[in-house]
Amino acid sequence: MPVKGKPKSGKLWKSEKSRFRSMCQVKPLKSKWEKRLQQRQERKDILAHQAELKEIKDQEKELRKQRRRQKIEQKKKNELKSEVVQVIRNTAKIKRMSKKKLRNIQKRDTNPVHVNSQK
Repeated sequence: MPVKGKPKSGKLWKSEKSRFRSMCQVKPLKSKWEKRLQQRQERKDILAHQAELKEIKDQEKELRKQRRRQKIEQKKKNELKSEVVQVIRNTAKIKRMSKKKLRNIQKRDTNPVHVNSQK
């Protein structure tokens, strides 16, 4: 081992450099068979778990959509129930109405016939 003195540059903090071939460590090209099988199994487990989570998320999303549709449908039914209806028997009144009032007129079936009551 050679005796190391003071560097010529005066920079004492610089360490002696080692050769490149001693620094690099080469990884083996092939890993062990057991390790590869283990990695493959881990990957399978992760993918299965991801698929399961995605399925749960999709189910929740579909459930929310269904609830929303039911809510809208129920709201429409409630609006129809609580509607105040005035029947116009004299059709001549419609001709006399202003355009503003004609916009509000809607046709409705005030006597809906149910399937059960037709017997």
